Order: sequence, then structure tokens, then C-alpha cells
Amino acid sequence: MHSFAFTIFIACVLLLIDAYLLHGLRAAFAVRHIVHKKTFTFLYWLFCVGMVTGLLLCVYINLGVGFRAAFMMFFFVTQIAKICFLPFMIIDDARRFIIKTKNKKQTVRQLNNAEAGPVQISRSSFLMKAGIMATSIPVVGLGAGVVSRVGLFDYRVKHVDLYLPNLPKKFDGLKLGQISDIHSGSYHKRDRVRIRGGVEMLMKEKPDLIFFTGDLVNDVAGDIAWVYDCFTPIKAPLGVFSCFGNHDYGDYSHLTGQPRKENRDAMIALHKSYGWDLLLNENRRLKVEGEEIGILGIENWGMLSRFPKYGRMDLATKNTDDLPVKLLLSHDPSHWRAEVVAKYPQIDAVFAGHTHGMQFGVQTSYFQWSPIEYLYSEWAGLYREAHQQIYVNVGFGYVGYPGRIGILPEITIFTLKSATDPLLKHQTT
Repeated sequence: MHSFAFTIFIACVLLLIDAYLLHGLRAAFAVRHIVHKKTFTFLYWLFCVGMVTGLLLCVYINLGVGFRAAFMMFFFVTQIAKICFLPFMIIDDARRFIIKTKNKKQTVRQLNNAEAGPVQISRSSFLMKAGIMATSIPVVGLGAGVVSRVGLFDYRVKHVDLYLPNLPKKFDGLKLGQISDIHSGSYHKRDRVRIRGGVEMLMKEKPDLIFFTGDLVNDVAGDIAWVYDCFTPIKAPLGVFSCFGNHDYGDYSHLTGQPRKENRDAMIALHKSYGWDLLLNENRRLKVEGEEIGILGIENWGMLSRFPKYGRMDLATKNTDDLPVKLLLSHDPSHWRAEVVAKYPQIDAVFAGHTHGMQFGVQTSYFQWSPIEYLYSEWAGLYREAHQQIYVNVGFGYVGYPGRIGILPEITIFTLKSATDPLLKHQTT
């Protein structure tokens, strides 16, 4: 209920912004009579209400991954355009307020003079037109990104020292690789060479073990067909462990009943064909020279209502109490704060994906921002709560918008290290 109320609140805010922007459009095109006609107003509000309605439908109703991805991309572009226009209107309103304040005394004198009328302060047509021009820049830029598929194969390897206070000595210095969100259904046949380049970057790091944290496909197991062999080289001496993401169940497709089960079986077989150890609410004991840690994996569990809650932590943690360190694969990072931190303090670190960093934002060594942070408090990189940690990988592939602006595809290489206090030691490059 709280989530629904918040969504309605956001929808109302968006409509209020639309009402505010309508005045700016009329000022920018003051001499164009069409913007003042009832037909224009009707079409404007039809579009705005339609966009908000579409957003609500995408959040609460299963409309299929293709439609939702296309709509969300279009919605995102329109919101970016509005955000670019909004500052010009705010500046113009600030200008008008200052002028009105300065003319206050003059206005009082005019009110005492029967022949004088109130001082009128019109909007600046120049500022409104400048706002329109500024709006076109990101729209054209994002459109060009669709054509050029900017950033999709600009893979980045990130090195992270992961300090674990109870890590057995035999695991100290071990290299762990992570990739996430391949989304094979988004690729074309011509992408194969560039995808292989990304896989080679992972394997050149020579990780001792590898985690894949979900969303191998967009919708159904058949999505992998064009690029299946691109991922066969992903192997590691201590194994490759994987989990399902929200896209791996066929929930966004037309499949129901037995076809849905057959698709699930095909997905399980697909992971097995790669030699990956798929963890479905279960765990493994990873042994190195007589010492052990736990590798746990759950099925998808997301806080937002449109994402499934198939994860069972009670099953994943079964018979693991004696293990000194427990590493959990959980696709959706919202699961960490909602369940792991709240109920399972024995989990040392969680490895997640899912957010993609919204494939848009700013990410540097000292600062990161993306619109996705307004939905997920943990959306990229390493986070801590007391002694527990989560790392969110922004993804290897893409879905929806065919580009990555500022948030590039990621390959993460962790070096596991012993530490008495993980809060005091952290290094990412």
C-alpha cells in the first residue's frame, strides 16, 4: 500500500510539472495561435496523462518486456526533455518575482492613482525559446545514442578489495569475478565479436571463481540463440556459480502453464550446459585445502511489486551455520536491505545486479549519480551496513534503451582479504 501511495504521489507531481510547463510553451510560442487553442490543450493533456497512465501500467501490470522497455525508454526521453526546460521557467519566474518586488512601491502609488493600472510583468519569450533549444540537445543526443548504440561494448574492469573479517587463510588473496545482466535477447548477430571481447577481458583477469548474478535472457531461453557460444569460455578453477534474475522466468512473455515450466527447465539446462552451478534457493560449500566458505544463491526477490519474490532465504541458508563466511548471490539489490540486513546477519556479503545504473548517469571514482537511485538506495558499487556488505554490478549487457551513457558495462574482479574490521578498509579501482 505504501508503494502504491508513493507511485500515485509521483504521478501527481509529474502532472503538476506538466501544468507548469504548459505556461512556458505558450510563452515560447506566444505569436503562434495554435498553442492557445483548446485542441492543443486537449492533445497536450492527452499525451501527459497517457504517459503517466502508461507508467502506472508498466509498474503494476505485466505488459511484456518488449512493450515495457520501449515505453520506458520513450518516457525517460520525454522526462529528460522536461527537466531541461524546467530550469529556464524557474529562472524566468525568479526574474519576474524580483521585478515585481522592486516595483512594489510603484504599484502601491499606482493603486492610489485612479488613472493608473497594475504593473504587468510578462514572461520572457527569449528564455522560453532558449529552454526549448536546451531541451532538444538531450533528446537529439539520446536519439543519436539509439542509432550508434553508444557505450554498449565499452566494457570496464573494476577491481575491488573485499575485506571479510572471518575469511579463512586459504581464501586470502583469492580472485572472484562477477558479471551480471547479460540480457542476450538484446543482442544482434553482428555483436558477437564485441561480446567475445568483453568475455576475454574477464578471462584475462584469471579469476579463481566467478559469480553470474542473473538475467541471462530478456524473456525466454531461446533469446540466447544468436550469442550462445560467446559465453562458453566463462570458466574458473573453483567454479562458476549463478542465480536467476527477474527476466529469467518467462514472466514477461506470453508463456503460461506448461510452456512456462518448460521454459524454466530450458533455462536450468542452459546454465548447466555452460558448466555453471545454478543456485536456486540453495548453497554450496567451497573448499580450499581443507578450509571452507559458503556460496549461497536465491531465486529472484524484489521489493517493487512488479518483480517476483521467488527467493527463499530459509532454504538457501540451511545447514550453513558452521561456515565462517557466507557469500550470497541475489539478483535484486533491494533484497539486501529488506531481508538480509533485517533477518540474516550471518550473511557477510551479497552480490547483485539488476539496476543497470539505468544505463544513464555519472560514475567516477569519487562521485556517482543516476536517476535509478530514487528507486534503489543501493544501485552501483559497494555498500555496507554494520558488518554486512553488498556489491551491485551495473551489468554486462543492456535492455530497453540500446545505449549506455555514463554508466558503462561492468566486469568486477574482487580480491578477497582478511580483515578484523571491514569498515576500515576498502579500495576500488
